[in-house]
Amino acid sequence: MFAVAKHLVWDWNGTLLNDLDLVVAATNAAFASVGGPVVTAEEHRRDYRRPIVDYYAYVLGRPVAEDEFVRLDDVFHRAYREKLVDCALADDALDAIHAWEGTQSLLSMWFHDELVPEVTRRGLVHRLARVDGLRAAVGGGHKAEHLATHLAELGVDGPDAVLIGDSVDDANAAHQVGAAVVLYAGGFTDPPLLEATGLPVASSLLEAVQLAVAPTGTGRSTGGT
Repeated sequence: MFAVAKHLVWDWNGTLLNDLDLVVAATNAAFASVGGPVVTAEEHRRDYRRPIVDYYAYVLGRPVAEDEFVRLDDVFHRAYREKLVDCALADDALDAIHAWEGTQSLLSMWFHDELVPEVTRRGLVHRLARVDGLRAAVGGGHKAEHLATHLAELGVDGPDAVLIGDSVDDANAAHQVGAAVVLYAGGFTDPPLLEATGLPVASSLLEAVQLAVAPTGTGRSTGGT
């Protein structure tokens, strides 16, 4: 096998970090603050989408105004931070990072000032050429623009990169920059939704890396559905 991409971009939440249960708990805290329903992990994986305000509106069954989303986002992140220390990496995250022979980096939609210390605390930062998180006060948007900026800062062209992530939004972001993508079925998205994109889907991070380096295993994203 030989690499079809020179550089690998990792997603963080739901991919390298196994935080689905924590995200569901924090999401339920946000919904509870406005009298919303309790969602299960299975329901979250089936219905989750970006922008996150659209997901909240879907679950609550009504529009969510910008100021209300800011409050919900604050409740979510306060609940998330309380239990983050107990959240582990994916079982094979370290093995997968070591299995990639090219350069690699990490791009997350979590807050940059909190992401970098967390990645450092877990002993990953020395393996990564760059770590980028969200630099805005409120998140929840799409990843495409952030991926383009991330690659530009690295000096990596889109077609020379492959993204490993756990959402259709990751697939769409890769499509926007012309990168390859492998989708990870162990994260925030129900596997049938990932498979519906027609893109490579892996059940483990090691398998995702194997697909990323297989000359016939990694397709260019068509944007997903």
